[in-house]
Amino acid sequence: MITGSMVALATPMKTDGAIDWEALRRYVGWHLEHGTDAIVAAGTTGEPTTMSFAEHFDVIRTVVEEVNGRVPVIAGTGANATAEAVELARYAREVGADYCLSVTPYYNRPTQEGLYQHFSAVASACDLPVIMYNVPSRTGVDLYNETTLRLAEVDNIIGLKDATGNLERAEDLIERLRGYDFALYSGDDPTSCEFMLAGGHGAISVSANVAPRSMHELCTAAVGGDHDRAHQINTRLMPLHSVLGIEANPIPVKWALNHMGLIDRGIRLPLTWLSEKYQPTVAEALQLAGVIEQ
Repeated sequence: MITGSMVALATPMKTDGAIDWEALRRYVGWHLEHGTDAIVAAGTTGEPTTMSFAEHFDVIRTVVEEVNGRVPVIAGTGANATAEAVELARYAREVGADYCLSVTPYYNRPTQEGLYQHFSAVASACDLPVIMYNVPSRTGVDLYNETTLRLAEVDNIIGLKDATGNLERAEDLIERLRGYDFALYSGDDPTSCEFMLAGGHGAISVSANVAPRSMHELCTAAVGGDHDRAHQINTRLMPLHSVLGIEANPIPVKWALNHMGLIDRGIRLPLTWLSEKYQPTVAEALQLAGVIEQ
């Protein structure tokens, strides 16, 4: 089981929207130097929904190659067609990813039984361990706790990324899964500290893109039950957690990474560059979090 800070990696792009492969390799190396515990390639923050199949495959392959076994790689393989999710998972397995992250099928709005059948099919079609991903604010469908408990019994489904931000619901799931070999990860940075202190195993984080060392330290403290240290770090990071959602992810975090000199000014339509009125707010949050000098 992975524990700690797992970065939901942004995909560097050039100003024309082309993937910047050289920058992607450098950026992965930067994370390895700064304490990131695992890397999610082509997750939501990586913009896979605007990529061709070939690009999606190549992002996963490139990250796996650059990591070279130093930390686990979690491949974003979710799709709203079950057959497509299976194909992506099989490819990730072929190129050496350690886990796959599979989002609830968006737009289709399946029933709970449909979600159970979808994830069961992905898990049975490929031996790559599956981490489910529930983010109803984006997908329009919610994976209920009762369905998660059913799926926790399915071979090869080993965890859940919960991006609901609902701590009461997370605490219920954590309690009901005690004793299971099943990982529970926060996918909501503003509530991730309390999620982990309640018994969660780590965070799949947007903030980790720009503050990898601090997110690693926060996750280590919180998973280890060091409340004082975790709250101290989280207080410093909270302005960053908040502003990275000021426009749709990954708009703010890509602006922040460009501001830090790590990536070019590239993002793909229908997403656009961060509005000028928000740029000073994000820059101030980077300063308050200690990411850049004041």
